[in-house]
Amino acid sequence: MRIIMLTLSAWAAVSATPAWAKWQKAETDSFIIYSEGSESSLRSFAETLQRFDITLRILLDVKEQGEPHRLPIYLLGTTGEVAKLFTGSRNSGFAGFYRTGPDGSFAVSHRENDGAGRGTSASQQTLFHEYSHHFMKRYRTAVFPAWLIEGFAEYYSTVDFNKNGKAEVGKPAYRRGYSLLALPQIPVKTLIESDPLSLKSTEQVDVFYGRAWLLTHMLYQDPSRAGQLDAYVRAINAGEDAKDAALNAFGDLDAIDKDLKRYVGRSLSYRLTNAAIPIPANIRITPLSAGEDAIIELRLQRMSAGNDPEKRSAIRDALKIAAAAHPGDAAVWYELAAAERAIDKGQRDAGALRDALDRALAIKPDHVRANVLLGRILTEELDEKGDYDDASWRAARRPIQLANRTDPDDPVPLYAYFRSFVDQGVRPPDIAIQGLGTAFLLAPENIEVRVAYAFALANQGKHDVAIKLAQSIAFDPHMGANGRSLLRSLESMRDGGNGADLEEETMEEASDAEGADQ
Repeated sequence: MRIIMLTLSAWAAVSATPAWAKWQKAETDSFIIYSEGSESSLRSFAETLQRFDITLRILLDVKEQGEPHRLPIYLLGTTGEVAKLFTGSRNSGFAGFYRTGPDGSFAVSHRENDGAGRGTSASQQTLFHEYSHHFMKRYRTAVFPAWLIEGFAEYYSTVDFNKNGKAEVGKPAYRRGYSLLALPQIPVKTLIESDPLSLKSTEQVDVFYGRAWLLTHMLYQDPSRAGQLDAYVRAINAGEDAKDAALNAFGDLDAIDKDLKRYVGRSLSYRLTNAAIPIPANIRITPLSAGEDAIIELRLQRMSAGNDPEKRSAIRDALKIAAAAHPGDAAVWYELAAAERAIDKGQRDAGALRDALDRALAIKPDHVRANVLLGRILTEELDEKGDYDDASWRAARRPIQLANRTDPDDPVPLYAYFRSFVDQGVRPPDIAIQGLGTAFLLAPENIEVRVAYAFALANQGKHDVAIKLAQSIAFDPHMGANGRSLLRSLESMRDGGNGADLEEETMEEASDAEGADQ
């Protein structure tokens, strides 16, 4: 790496870009990107994002190239649209988010760019920030505190590519300038134990992100602090208290505040990769069908609706209209079925749900997610009837098995197959546990899958491996006390206790805890 110097002295204003009517899909080795707009702009976005993926793999020494289960990315027109999707308000300050859950992982960003011309574009930085979260969850399995999770994402969000094709790493995050230079700063003692989701104001959140980036940048780039960040992470993962780990690794924390004040005012270094990062040639762009184009934003709303019953009902009703307009599109019918399924059970129309699902499968019998949903409905019906006959459950699992044969790289059918044995109340066979292990390898960022796999390994007596899997989420800001409860349960099982009693409760909490980051 070659060191380059820049000065942090300004921050960017945001300006809107035109809206477009039709959605397109770009497929790369690691992503499926959905966006409105021109094909050329989408191709450029896809090329840059794939080059960023390659850069992270080089910098973090990840040997695997591409992803068998690619991450869906949704690009909305403006930051206001992203904020409204995530919080219901266009003025909430969220420019993008990343989420994992039962449907898998996805990220949402925007196409809105800076008007000031400083640094990389706002849309690129937001997307790189969100993908850095995904990459960290997949390939860095240690315990990380909230400030470092966000600092890592901010540090890599400013990666850009020079005219020679080399990646520029660690450039200033100009959009954090205002929070770093004009607002009251969070002391490092507070920063290392804070969670941005618990902060009370937008200004406090802005300061948290700015300070997290600045501290991470200093620890990565300042030669006098080489090795300190690694020592800090090792100490936390060895069980050391967060403040003690920081004090032992970084030195006096009040002195660090003074160092950061000096650091923000000086020329900041960034690095260049030794070699150029190639522009990928195998990007395929296709328009969505008329039906998919009509429902894509409703799909996003469904996956982002949380536990709001009114919002869920409104999405379901809108999808009924879309299904009537596009009766021959399996994707539309599946989306309607998934939306009906999201309605609280007491208000759900079970007949309409099954009708929508049957229509989807009549059009596309091997529709992966529709078959998984059918299998889940069939196993739930058996459970409600108290029918635990093996033959009945084998028949109910057939749609899930078809889904797995159709797409072996989708972790959702693999997890559903394993879960069906738990729901039946029998010990999952080895093939189901092996499938769960494959689902974990395909989606290690999915907390629910990780929790299930950790308990499955513990039940096989592989306690040390199970505990290691749990440690990386024990202090996840989205899991909170639930993550530490999981760790205690697994440690109890190792020590001969009946920690498995908490398995079902912990699984439910893991599912509910799936969250998003800005």
